[in-house]
Amino acid sequence: MTTILTVLIAINCVLLMAIVLIQNPKGGGIDSSLGGTAANQMFGAAKSTDFVEKVTWGLAASLFILCIITAMLVSGSSSGDLIQPVQ
Repeated sequence: MTTILTVLIAINCVLLMAIVLIQNPKGGGIDSSLGGTAANQMFGAAKSTDFVEKVTWGLAASLFILCIITAMLVSGSSSGDLIQPVQ
């Protein structure tokens, strides 16, 4: 199970790196050169930069959740409890 989660985390990281490299906060990144006004016309009222930003936040949230789940599974399988009592 941890192997599957590790692979999902790796894929998520690669996608997150790619989507971050596509965007530029000043508006001159690859996103605007590929899409430009044609992307705004194709998507209608929604801008392509809004879509890229939503995908970025979604990938970041899924990475956070996957890492927490993996940490809980790994610590649960080795010790049984997250906090061990002091003796």
